[in-house]
Amino acid sequence: MNTEKLSQRLEVVANNIPKGFRLADIGSDHAYLPCYAVKVGIIPFAVAGEVVEGPYHSAKRQVEIEGLQEQISVRKGNGLEVISSEEVDCISIAGMGGALITSILEDGKEKLETVKRLILQPNISAISIRNWLSQNGWVLIAEEILEEDNKIYEVLVAEKGNPLNKPEKELQMELLFGPFLLKQNSAVFKKKWSAELRNWQRILNQLEKAADTEETRSKKHELIEKIKMVEEVLEIEKG
Repeated sequence: MNTEKLSQRLEVVANNIPKGFRLADIGSDHAYLPCYAVKVGIIPFAVAGEVVEGPYHSAKRQVEIEGLQEQISVRKGNGLEVISSEEVDCISIAGMGGALITSILEDGKEKLETVKRLILQPNISAISIRNWLSQNGWVLIAEEILEEDNKIYEVLVAEKGNPLNKPEKELQMELLFGPFLLKQNSAVFKKKWSAELRNWQRILNQLEKAADTEETRSKKHELIEKIKMVEEVLEIEKG
């Protein structure tokens, strides 16, 4: 991967950046995404944010190599503290856990007032992000699931809006699986949830042998509910 050819997952992120938007790429690593997006003419300006010293210097070096210092500002800082209010239209956060992405959004909430789009690629726990979005005035407008190097990734794209009122069960299904991914029902989606189902069944079997405490009962109940939802979705595809 480099600034000429992104990884598949970052290419999906890049494809969801609206043309002409100013981008903040949080956790930018080598700044490949903003460099690529500027070079191919998607964006006129980007902030590449990094909290870790090594990747911050890697991003600065990459931007200098590409001669893009005027269009890309590389900044060291935690989460959204690297941007000022009204500086960008779009924020991308890729390659982190869903809980960490959620905490970055929550901690920098005041910076999101004028942001028009979020493009988020969690490595795990996309449900954390969907929950946060639904509780904070954002709605999903697109999702994509893909497999690369034997890992499965989800990309979530959100804009401001009010979620539709839906029955509780439908809402829980969409939070867990993703409303768009659920409808697309792709081969990668099936592979991901078949693997999750096996893992949850294994954990449930272990819990069955554990001491019968309130915490164990609560965990078992939560797992059983999730397993039922996955089995229902997998049954739908079989049928």
